[in-house]
Amino acid sequence: MVLQLAQLAVLSAVWGVGLVGWLAGVGYGLVSNALLAVALRSSPARRLGPADVVTLGRSTLVGSVTALVAADLGGHSTESAVLVSIATVALLLDAVDGWVARRTATTSELGARFDMEVDAFLIAVLSVYVVPSLGFWVLAIGAMRYAFVVAGWALQWLRAPLPPSFARKAVAAAQGVALVAASAGVLGRLAESVVVGLALALLVWSFGRDVVWLWRRR
Repeated sequence: MVLQLAQLAVLSAVWGVGLVGWLAGVGYGLVSNALLAVALRSSPARRLGPADVVTLGRSTLVGSVTALVAADLGGHSTESAVLVSIATVALLLDAVDGWVARRTATTSELGARFDMEVDAFLIAVLSVYVVPSLGFWVLAIGAMRYAFVVAGWALQWLRAPLPPSFARKAVAAAQGVALVAASAGVLGRLAESVVVGLALALLVWSFGRDVVWLWRRR
């Protein structure tokens, strides 16, 4: 949380995030850290591993992206280059925490879930950011993971564990790359719509494949 506040202070001093940005960034930090603390209590290890520390650092970057997006929505114009740079670092670190986990033999269910939730929230926030330029349909990318979770509350078979899948990870990474490219605003609206549209199509395919797999084994 100290690191999160430090990042917000730098963003506020150099580029400005306004009150809305501060509230969003601090709120993200408080909620994400509280949820992680609760998860740690029920975890066998009851402590963060080396890879989890990397993910936690990545989570603070997502908090900064959240603050910038909230500031922009609140009418406090932010530098897209700053947002894109921070989001890009967060995406690159997604490969680092997995490598660290394998290298140190500290892979865990908690670490995998923590990593996935950080990814999902970053994608959701970025999808909100590009709505003004591409339209509300982009929100489907950010909402799909959470729609799947909500559906699992009603349909127990959707909550069954899925087997590891490289394709699933690749599709998830593609969402972040496509949204960051659209956030940069350098490709032009048509190209950005095509790139993000293809990413959404891949995401629908990935979730559809998993749902079918779970249905057949319900």
